[in-house]
Amino acid sequence: MYMLHALARSRTGPGGRWNERGQATAEYALVILGAAALAGLVLAWAASTGKITRLLNAVLDSVIGQVG
Repeated sequence: MYMLHALARSRTGPGGRWNERGQATAEYALVILGAAALAGLVLAWAASTGKITRLLNAVLDSVIGQVG
């Protein structure tokens, strides 16, 4: 019983209000996971179309053309 009371106290702030400090961290983590998933989908699409290979080849050709 004491442990439940201590747990409830640790989750509430002054005046017995619920402590939401960890909620913001969880929300940021979910946004980062969503952004990473979206970036993964875009990269998978671009890799399947060959656009990344063409882009890198164009950049390297441009750099080599300017250097040599």
